[in-house]
Amino acid sequence: MLRGTTIGLRARHEDDIPLLRTELYDDVVNGSRAEAAPWRPITPGAKDPRLFVDDTNERNVPFSIVELDGGTLIGSANLWGIDTHSRNAHIGLGLFPSARGKGYGTDVVAVLCHYGFAVRGLQRLQIETLADNAAMLRSAERNGFVREGVLRSSAWVLGEFLDEVLLGLLAHEWKAAQA
Repeated sequence: MLRGTTIGLRARHEDDIPLLRTELYDDVVNGSRAEAAPWRPITPGAKDPRLFVDDTNERNVPFSIVELDGGTLIGSANLWGIDTHSRNAHIGLGLFPSARGKGYGTDVVAVLCHYGFAVRGLQRLQIETLADNAAMLRSAERNGFVREGVLRSSAWVLGEFLDEVLLGLLAHEWKAAQA
C-alpha cells in the first residue's frame, strides 16, 4: 500500500466494487461530472472497466482509497493514460460524498505524485478538471500543479457546456518541493 498522511492507496479488492458502484457511479450528477462520456447505469455484475481491474492494461493503474485510521474505503484513484515513451500520465480521483471536505483529496494527489514520479519515473503528471471543481483545483495547486490553460466549453455536463482547467506538474518541480 502507498501511504499518505491520512489515506492509503491500495489494490482494488473484489468487495470494493459494490460500494464504489453505489457511492460513485450510481450517482448521476457525480458520474456526469467525473466522466468524459454520458452517465449510464451499470448493470449489477457487469465488468465495467471503471470498477474492475485489467492487470494487462499498462496504461491505467487503479487504486482504492482507504483511510489509514481504520482502513475504511473512501474512494477511487488512478493514474491513467500512462505514456511510457513520453513519460507522462493523468491523475484522476473520486471521493465518496461522506469523505469530501476533509483534506483527503490533497493527500491522494500527493500520493499519486509520489507513485508517478518516484515509483514510475514519469516526467509529467496532468490533471483535467471542471473549472467549478474548487476542491480538485485546491488539491492540485497545494501539490504544486500549475494551471496551464482553460479548455473553453469542452465538457458537456447535464445539458450544458462547461470549461475545463488543465494543470501540470513536472518531475523536477515535484522533487524541488520535496526537498
